[in-house]
Amino acid sequence: MKPSLYGLPTCDTCRKARNWLARFDVAHDFVDYRATPVPAATLKHWAAQLGGWEQLVNRSSTTWRNLLPQRKNPGSDPEWTLLLKEYPALIRRPVVLLPDGTVSVGFSDNGFKKLFGR
Repeated sequence: MKPSLYGLPTCDTCRKARNWLARFDVAHDFVDYRATPVPAATLKHWAAQLGGWEQLVNRSSTTWRNLLPQRKNPGSDPEWTLLLKEYPALIRRPVVLLPDGTVSVGFSDNGFKKLFGR
């Protein structure tokens, strides 16, 4: 099984991550999570693996800043999943899902070297 990289094709960070994977010959699947929405149960699993919704959401994004104030404080898992399904750009990018089920967010050269053992 190959790792999966979830992100947006127009995201610079996702492009850097994909280029890194190509440079180190790491076979992977890329999933555009706007074109292929991530199921609510998967989002909840990712958040749990990462230590909570705060780790999965990009609060520095333009999308977050443009949200109405009352939308910025989801109080439950269903509210978080609804928000992320409505605004997939709020999910930090990229999300890496390894074959063993490990979830990671973001990209850095050193982080990917550790993640992929390079």
